[in-house]
Amino acid sequence: MERVHLGIADAATRSLDIGAAFDFVADPGFGGYNAFVGRIRDLNHGRPVVGVSYDMFDALAMQRFREIADEAVAAFGPDIRIWIEHAKGRLDVGGVAVVIAVGTRHRDEAFRACRQVIEAVKHTVPIWKQEHYEDGSSEWSEGCSLCHAP
Repeated sequence: MERVHLGIADAATRSLDIGAAFDFVADPGFGGYNAFVGRIRDLNHGRPVVGVSYDMFDALAMQRFREIADEAVAAFGPDIRIWIEHAKGRLDVGGVAVVIAVGTRHRDEAFRACRQVIEAVKHTVPIWKQEHYEDGSSEWSEGCSLCHAP
């Protein structure tokens, strides 16, 4: 049974599926489940946002997703299930950009593993974000992957 799901969803053809993430991490031996769902918000740094475009080098992003999942397994043991999926392309306000879900035997592990995974995705995966504003302008964001520390 596969314990890790990694994916990139082309926003033009498929939305991220939160239900599928929870179904994937479900296990009769697990009592702890945690998820992070990132959605496009309507305001950033005081500017009204109408949408966001994400771009990435798929092969490199998938390699880094694999490393992040491996790091979580090393930290929390083999009794963990992990779902990492990020959208690529244009999303409107309210669109789901990222879904991280984990299942573990206990709640503490689930909380900590989910936090570790989403922070690693945000800080280390080369994903570029272009915000589109209400006034018709757009700007590439200095995302967390450019930060020095999580």
